[in-house]
Amino acid sequence: MNSNLYRKIMVATDGSENVKKAVSTAVELAKLSRAKLYAVYVVAAGGGYTFGHPRDLGWERAMKEQLNAEGVEATAYVETAGKAADVDVEPVIIEGSPANEIVDFAEKNNIDLIVLGTLGKTGIERFLLGSVAQNVVRHSRKAVLVVKELETE
Repeated sequence: MNSNLYRKIMVATDGSENVKKAVSTAVELAKLSRAKLYAVYVVAAGGGYTFGHPRDLGWERAMKEQLNAEGVEATAYVETAGKAADVDVEPVIIEGSPANEIVDFAEKNNIDLIVLGTLGKTGIERFLLGSVAQNVVRHSRKAVLVVKELETE
C-alpha cells in the first residue's frame, strides 16, 4: 500500500532507547508514503551548561561539543534505519528550546507530520519533568503523532 498523504515527515530524536519505537514508526510511514524523512535533534540552549562566568567557557564549549556529537549519533541511527527501508533521511541538528525548535522547524519546512516519542510518564513525574511531546502537540499547527513507549521499571 502506497500513499501520498505525507510528503515530508519529521521525527524528533534524542538518541534514547525510548525514541526507537518512534523512529521505527516514522520510517515505516515515510516508506509507505514515499516521503522524505527529517531526523531532528535539538541541542537544548543552555542545556544546564551555561553559567555565564568566563572561567566556565571551556567547559561550556566541551559540553556543547558533546551534545552535538550525541546529535550526530542520534540522527545517524535514523539514517541507518531509513537506509534499510529505502527511505531518504536528512539529519538536522538545531540549538534551542526543544519543543519550540521542533514546531518552528516543521512550520518553516512545510512538514506534513511530526513523529515524537514519549516516556509515558504520568502524574507528578510528568509535571516535574515537563513534556516536549505535550508542548509540541499543544503548539503545532502540523499533524503530530506521539508514539508512547511505556517505561519498564
